[in-house]
Amino acid sequence: MSQKAGIRFCCLIILAVVAIFLLPVNGIAKEKKIRLSYSIFFPPTHAQCKAGVAWAREIEKRSNGQVEITVYPGGTLTKAPQVYDGVVNGISDIGMSCFAYTRGRFPLLEGLDLPLGYPDGKTATKIATAITKEFNPKEVQDTKVLYVHAHGPGVLHTKKVAVLQLSDLKGMKIRSTGLSAKIIKTLGALPVAMPQGDTYEALQKGTVDGTIGPMEVLKGWKQGEVIKYSTELPGLGYTTSMFVVMNKRKWQALPENLQKIFDDVSREWIAVQGQAWDDADAAGRAFTLKKGNKINTLSEAESAKWQAQVKPIMDDYIKKTTSKGLPGDKVIARIKEMLK
Repeated sequence: MSQKAGIRFCCLIILAVVAIFLLPVNGIAKEKKIRLSYSIFFPPTHAQCKAGVAWAREIEKRSNGQVEITVYPGGTLTKAPQVYDGVVNGISDIGMSCFAYTRGRFPLLEGLDLPLGYPDGKTATKIATAITKEFNPKEVQDTKVLYVHAHGPGVLHTKKVAVLQLSDLKGMKIRSTGLSAKIIKTLGALPVAMPQGDTYEALQKGTVDGTIGPMEVLKGWKQGEVIKYSTELPGLGYTTSMFVVMNKRKWQALPENLQKIFDDVSREWIAVQGQAWDDADAAGRAFTLKKGNKINTLSEAESAKWQAQVKPIMDDYIKKTTSKGLPGDKVIARIKEMLK
């Protein structure tokens, strides 16, 4: 064999070996790995962060590792009020935070947080997701909404004084966000806007006299260490709804089989995340009682006064949304229908 022929033969062998390595396994071409970032405002120890991480791992599992999701908890990638726009602008590919943290950004979906009598987190989560998908308002069409979840009924937590009647609230500074801030103002207290992550220190230092939120904050955010009293508000039953959204370009770039996996897992996580809220409420109740804190419940007569006091908030929401051509009246009617 001549030297040239030998070189040609060696080249052919090399090409054949390369071709073997490039052959698809079992007739299926190796898929390119898709790496995504997920910004969650909850701290890593919080039940809702854990539920979000479990969702991400389930996506990875069902995609056979083709999708890899890196979770950034505790607002380390984008702070709570910036999470949604961070997803829109591609700072993160997926994000979880509260609609209420960006006041005015979600005018129709503010209706989800109204004090309409949500009994628990599972019900609130189911309704919040259904309303968001059913009405699909323009305010969320710049992302892919995967699902929405929402906590159990809000409770008033105070540091020095137990709140048993409306007059007890007068002049108190209460941490609140979004529509809960309007509730607090209407009830005669002074709303102080801040995300949950700042509330512990504010209570500890006396910057605020109390906070309004579900029972879960007492353990999930350790606020049971810095409050003494909680007041349950039967009949008011407001919630705070939270989105899980994906960058629209990243969503559209996914092949259909992966889009189906995201949709399927997200549909299942409505129940998972809702149950996580109810479990966290139970844990928060146990935590605060163990600390020696007191839980009170408004009397039926007092509760009726509070409900009458906040009714103008519902009326104002309907007036504002319908004046902008948004179906706020239909949202309220649909929520009430689903609550029945």
